[in-house]
Amino acid sequence: MRYFIKLSYNGAAYHGWQIQPDAISVQEVIEKGLSTLLNEKISIMGAGRTDTGVHATEMYTHFDTTVDLEGSNIVYKLNSILPKDVAIHTIFKVDDEAHSRFDALSREYLYRVSLTKNAFTFNNVFFVKQKLDIDKMNKAAKILFEYKDFQCFSKSNTDVKTYNCDIMKAEWFYENDELHFVVKANRFLRNMVRAIVGTMINIGIGKFEVEYLHAIIKSKNRSEAGFSVPAHALYLTKIEYPDHIKI
Repeated sequence: MRYFIKLSYNGAAYHGWQIQPDAISVQEVIEKGLSTLLNEKISIMGAGRTDTGVHATEMYTHFDTTVDLEGSNIVYKLNSILPKDVAIHTIFKVDDEAHSRFDALSREYLYRVSLTKNAFTFNNVFFVKQKLDIDKMNKAAKILFEYKDFQCFSKSNTDVKTYNCDIMKAEWFYENDELHFVVKANRFLRNMVRAIVGTMINIGIGKFEVEYLHAIIKSKNRSEAGFSVPAHALYLTKIEYPDHIKI
């Protein structure tokens, strides 16, 4: 039987989602918890692979088990043995062919930029000292919709078949004393969101002109784009699936 898990996690203590040979990951702690509870070896497949330090307010993963979980109170039990920075929200049965990664229609990320120094949020946002021009940054965001190939924002030496992504949303807006960037696409490349944000911050402080973004994207060269912003202010916030996934 196949089940989906909806969960969230604070990524500060983890070396990303995916299991690492010599470092703790979110995938590892969940697999250990499930294997202990169900008394069988459980492997999970996540909808994505967040990098070291990146958070998720909404993540999905699936796993197979011979145990019927109906009425088992599995959510409560799993939350009881998982670390405090990983929270299970729901576990539900799906079709045996359903796949948390390949069936996802879109992913949405949030990046939080602090415009003022804050003694209480520095672990969750990126503080930028310079004045930012949000109008220019939003003009640059609109340019993303004109392209599909985003190799310029991808981490070098990444083993992917294509650098094409369909951007569905990209905008900057104020949220209290923070500046938020929300971006939605069918898929993302490694380090893509952090590279986009770094490039747009360079535009916002006047280091790059808005129109220069065209040349950066066309170059397909990571070194032409802006810096990679810190991971601790990046959040995976939403993953969409077809309605028929849940049975």
